[in-house]
Amino acid sequence: MNKPPVPHASSTPTAAIDPMHPVALAAAATQAIGAAVPPTITPYTALALQTPCFAINRAGDTATARQWMMDSIHRVGRQIRASKLFVGPDVKLVVLPEYFASSYPAGESLPLWAERAAWDPGGVEYAAIGEVARQHAVYVSGNVYETDEHFPGLYFQASFIVDDRGELILRYRRLVSMFAPTPHDVWDRYVQIYGIDAVFPVAHTPLGRLACIASEEILYPEIARALALKGAEVLLHSTSEVGSPRLTPKDVAKRARAYENMCWVVSANSAGIQNLDFPTQSTDGMSKVVDPKGEVRAEAGFGESMVAHAEIDVEQVRRMRGTPGMANVLARQRLELFAPLYSTSVYPANTMLGADGQAMVPERSHFMAMQAKAIEVLKQRGDDLMALAGRQPDPSRLVR
Repeated sequence: MNKPPVPHASSTPTAAIDPMHPVALAAAATQAIGAAVPPTITPYTALALQTPCFAINRAGDTATARQWMMDSIHRVGRQIRASKLFVGPDVKLVVLPEYFASSYPAGESLPLWAERAAWDPGGVEYAAIGEVARQHAVYVSGNVYETDEHFPGLYFQASFIVDDRGELILRYRRLVSMFAPTPHDVWDRYVQIYGIDAVFPVAHTPLGRLACIASEEILYPEIARALALKGAEVLLHSTSEVGSPRLTPKDVAKRARAYENMCWVVSANSAGIQNLDFPTQSTDGMSKVVDPKGEVRAEAGFGESMVAHAEIDVEQVRRMRGTPGMANVLARQRLELFAPLYSTSVYPANTMLGADGQAMVPERSHFMAMQAKAIEVLKQRGDDLMALAGRQPDPSRLVR
């Protein structure tokens, strides 16, 4: 059994003898970043394009739904062109809202939504958005529903990045969703097929290390932290959320995720959802760019807007992460402290895998039922803690 090193006095700097020391971690991170991307990245402009989402739910058939999605892609292309002409040629990165081409399922079964709204990973919709990026010489990130041949009948909500050549360079599938299948729901099979590295992808690009977060996942600090620990310097956040002059939970989270991970956050909200009974402007406004100190550099109001654009300085991230001190929160992480607790389960994995290891297609009621069970798990934990403290647990809360 290996014994821990015995502390001793030495003239050698602490960082040289302890590889987990913050100074050593910061230096190692700086070296890794420098080896993976060009040593210097010129500042560029990122745009969080606040554009309407045109819902396809009322399309009478799959062909109509697909055409409406293509129409939305072409409209976004025109808006990117106009925005770049107005803002200037330094616009190199554009982030689009969540499910910008389709809106969300409003009661449709999983197989029907997969048929009408979900993109084929190698299909014509991805080719069309790639052509938009190529024509306008920008990186484009967005969020859509997509199918997977390994999980027939299901779909995933995927955030993507296409580069300025039109090539898909990153696909991130949303991990926490209230009403959509996720890789966690088919976890064992998903990791067997794609490997664990596909779960938290980070793209190394001339614009820095880019990663995606989907919608309300900005409220889950573990996801942003996992991406930051893999080197992400700019988080691209496609969302469809309540916009308000008051701070909303997601707005607070955007600032927090930027600060605690020492990274940029580019967050694009929709300019309303059209063609549904849902009040159109309920998810509208407040797209923004947040810097690594948690300061909002640019923010849109309400309605269609290109106002949320700002200069991205990736070198600022690298300077901050490479400087020892109290503010270097990444280099102060002690991850082993949390490993035992995080190895337990609240919302279980594999709830959409059958005994044969193949995907099962649930009814819509599955999602609420699973959350109810997760709530009971949390209640049980609370009762267990009360019992340890000598208090009587509530029998009505016991999981049966």
